Amino acid sequence: MASSFLAVPLKKSSEVDLVKPLEKFIKNTYSGPGGTQDDFVPQLKELDKLRDSATCKTLDRHDSSLELIQKYYDQLCAIEAKLPITENQEDEPPTPYQIRVNFTWYDAFDQGMLFLGKMKKTMSSGDYERMCVLFNIGALMSQIAAAQNLSMDDGLKNSAKYLQQAAGVFTHIKESMAGPFQQVVTPDLSLEMLSTLSVVMLAQAQEAILLKSIQDKMKEAIIAKLSMQASDLYSDAMKQAQNPHFGDLLPKEWIPTLAGKQAMYHAQAEYHMSLLAKKNKNIGEEIARLKHALELAKTGSSRAGSTMDMKDFIGKVQRAHDAADKDNNFIYHDRVPELSTLPAIGRAVVAKALPLSKPMNPKSSDLFEKLVPLAVHQALTGYETRKADVVNREVGRLREATQLMNSVLASFNLPAAIEDLSGDTVPQSILDKGAAIKERGGIEKINQLIQDLPELLQRNKEVLDEANRVLDEEEKTDSELRANFKERWTRTPSAQLYSPLRAEGGKYQSILDNAIHADTIVREKYNKHAENITLLCKPEDLTGKIPSSSPAAALQNSKCVTDLRQLMEEVETIKAERDVIESEIKEAKTDISSKFLTALAQDGVVNEESLSVGELDRMFSPLQKQVTDSVSRQESLMGKIQTANTEFCQQKQASGSANQREEKLKDLAAAHDAFMELLGNLEEGTKFYNELLLLLVKFQTKCNDIVFARKTEKDEHLKDLQENIAKQPSQSAPAPPAYQASGPGGAAKAPPPRPPPPSVQPQQNQQQQQQPPAQQPPAGSQPPQLNMPQAGQPQYGYNNPQYYSPPPMPTSYNPYATMQYQPPPQQGATAPYGQQPGAPPYPQQQQAAPPYPQQQYAPQYPQPAYNPYAPPSQYNPYQQQQQH
Repeated sequence: MASSFLAVPLKKSSEVDLVKPLEKFIKNTYSGPGGTQDDFVPQLKELDKLRDSATCKTLDRHDSSLELIQKYYDQLCAIEAKLPITENQEDEPPTPYQIRVNFTWYDAFDQGMLFLGKMKKTMSSGDYERMCVLFNIGALMSQIAAAQNLSMDDGLKNSAKYLQQAAGVFTHIKESMAGPFQQVVTPDLSLEMLSTLSVVMLAQAQEAILLKSIQDKMKEAIIAKLSMQASDLYSDAMKQAQNPHFGDLLPKEWIPTLAGKQAMYHAQAEYHMSLLAKKNKNIGEEIARLKHALELAKTGSSRAGSTMDMKDFIGKVQRAHDAADKDNNFIYHDRVPELSTLPAIGRAVVAKALPLSKPMNPKSSDLFEKLVPLAVHQALTGYETRKADVVNREVGRLREATQLMNSVLASFNLPAAIEDLSGDTVPQSILDKGAAIKERGGIEKINQLIQDLPELLQRNKEVLDEANRVLDEEEKTDSELRANFKERWTRTPSAQLYSPLRAEGGKYQSILDNAIHADTIVREKYNKHAENITLLCKPEDLTGKIPSSSPAAALQNSKCVTDLRQLMEEVETIKAERDVIESEIKEAKTDISSKFLTALAQDGVVNEESLSVGELDRMFSPLQKQVTDSVSRQESLMGKIQTANTEFCQQKQASGSANQREEKLKDLAAAHDAFMELLGNLEEGTKFYNELLLLLVKFQTKCNDIVFARKTEKDEHLKDLQENIAKQPSQSAPAPPAYQASGPGGAAKAPPPRPPPPSVQPQQNQQQQQQPPAQQPPAGSQPPQLNMPQAGQPQYGYNNPQYYSPPPMPTSYNPYATMQYQPPPQQGATAPYGQQPGAPPYPQQQQAAPPYPQQQYAPQYPQPAYNPYAPPSQYNPYQQQQQH
């Protein structure tokens, strides 16, 4: 008895472009804080090529094809959290932070067309793509199982393995993936179909295990139990396959095969139980089971038809039954029990749906390993923002304290005052300050940065203004179209759709406004100290520019001067410590991404705030304590400096030149501090504008992309509206005037009555004399055809052949009567306006006659004989009417 397995056909898909939408999403999403600047175009191209090979090309029934499609499925699972392809509203274009890829898949069982099925579904959903790919994995597993050599042990083992895996695949789709799509998917992905396929695969896996047990010659009881379980599974599969919702879609051989195998394996279970009964000398039970097995085998053969060949099995059972019955009749004379009294056959449940392995292909590797899941990336972005706030706050505290200390010392003219006791030389601290300025670029560096700053600002403003302009223009166009079409303009309003972009643009505008205000303060400070900064850059001119004085030499070794010098050393120590603390704060790092990934794996979500706050507190708490200690030490130190400086000033001899010299030295010291502050501000401002320009260009790109998508959508929407308007029925035509109410669908206009014949005999005779004699037609000739008007047509010019139609019939019409003669016009007579010459002035009929079948033949009144060649004097146009 040869056996074969049913295979599930593969779903077909259309080609899509994965590179462009995924590349745009990576650039827009992962290029910010916590992101990456790597170029993923090669990986995207490899992914696109992998999909084309796994879904759009023919796959062989081989393990290599299965590994290929499993590799693509593993990639889809790997990018699920990193590059989410989600479906949004169809009437809205995708934003730059969304991925829209339309995946089209055809029904696997619908073979309506030559190459692709009729039934298909297109969705922009990564879950839908994974579900369809996983369906094909299960289908390909069933095809590989069906292609195995079932006469070999390895073939049976591989078939059982692949069929159990396929059952697990279809069960996983049914339980974990197909639920949300039941209203929109093709029939092959319905819950009923997936359940049917899972049971069919499980039944065939049980059959493969059964065939292996028969080849291995296991005990009859085990084989019988395996056969009975296979029969039960095929019975369940047969019932589910007869579902009216999709029964017509299944291949025509499926249901006969399932029904035949259900009966066959029940028969096989009975046959092996009969062998066990024979072994136990239960001849009656043997005969009963063989008889039942024979009936079941014949039933299975009848059900299966040409799909299965069961002749060998039926013959084997028949021979065993005949032999047992013969032996029982001649030897044993054992009573054959009723079938219902026989012990029930047990079931051996061996085949099970195997769960999915992750990854499905052990050789798979994540092409986008450097990308973190989107939830983790968003958490990293939030963490970097929080970290930047902490760094800026603590660095700001240090710098503010240092600036305050420098300004106080500059007001005391320290340390220059204690170095310039001779009053004739330039203090060394001033020379050092000048050298430090020249080392940093001097006044030329400041001038260059100040000149570049407005240009950078203008570039940022232009980019932001252009982004807002394209949004304004598209929004204005949308508003105008909405006002014109009113409720028929159904797409989302631009003002509502652009609200996130407007908020982002407003944030950038606020940043630029603050930057402009800061630039004004920097320029004012530059104008105040530019002269002294320039002087510090020229040490050879300092001696002539600083006034001289002659203070008392006794102050050289006084206690107050010694104390001030010691205090100035402490000031320099604090400044050096702060430089180190600031560097440590800026360079502080930690591996927070691993904690986010762990939280995502354990909880499914990332509590960014809790994890970030805890990590930042652990990392910056010691440094924050050092900043606080430095600020408190400065407050104590400045108090001591103020006391010592007051005593020093009291001991100095005051003079005008001394005061001028001291003020100049203070200005030079302040200019040094202003230069350092200006240089730092301008360099930070330049860096700020360059970084902001990148963000604004990206913002402009987003605006241009969404505006382009909206314009495309607008054109399509306008085209649909125009087509709908053109298809709408127009208003009914206005009623025609009374004089036009003759024609199809209108009542014929009643002509005026024909005037009576002339009553003056001489005139009549004169007319008769003028009338040419009528010529008699030759014998056997037909009377001439007259052109008579038809009801509902114009009453003039009917002698023209193109206006001819049969005349309307009177109410009492005699179809055997002849038509009355219409006299031709007199020679030389002029026809009335609108009539052709020879036509009668007025028609005889007043209204259209009823159709021919409705007219009755009324011969009760005699009709005058018609002579078409009679002279006009014998014609009475009112004769017929008077007779009626």
